[in-house]
Amino acid sequence: MADENTPDNSQADEVMDDWAAAMAEQAASESTESEPTQASVQAADIFERFDTAPAAGAGRGNIDMILDIPVTLTVELGRTKIAIRSLLQLAQGSVVELDGLAGEPMDVLVNGCLIAQGEVVVVNDKFGIRLTDIITPAERIRRLHK
Repeated sequence: MADENTPDNSQADEVMDDWAAAMAEQAASESTESEPTQASVQAADIFERFDTAPAAGAGRGNIDMILDIPVTLTVELGRTKIAIRSLLQLAQGSVVELDGLAGEPMDVLVNGCLIAQGEVVVVNDKFGIRLTDIITPAERIRRLHK
């Protein structure tokens, strides 16, 4: 004989059927929620994907956008600090002593950032610079943190 507080098998089966129905309903609602809507697919199409490898030649198109941006290239012979009094006394023929040594490589800066070193050359009666050492990206970063 069954106790009043103990459910019989038909009640247990009914509870299990209800539980299974609830689980199936939840699974069905989750699968419809995970399907992208037309609006989300259209919105995703306007953004570039970063989780996939770029196609061959795709990287070249990105750099083409910046190739025409002008930068300031400076070749630095040396530096010095001078008082305004001495600066005002300079005249034609005055010599200003720099900290750079004769024969020492000249610094090549792009927008104030050292990118290379080189030596002065004369080509067709014009001064130029022959690059002798290119600063690596790691070295540039190290110099930035000084």
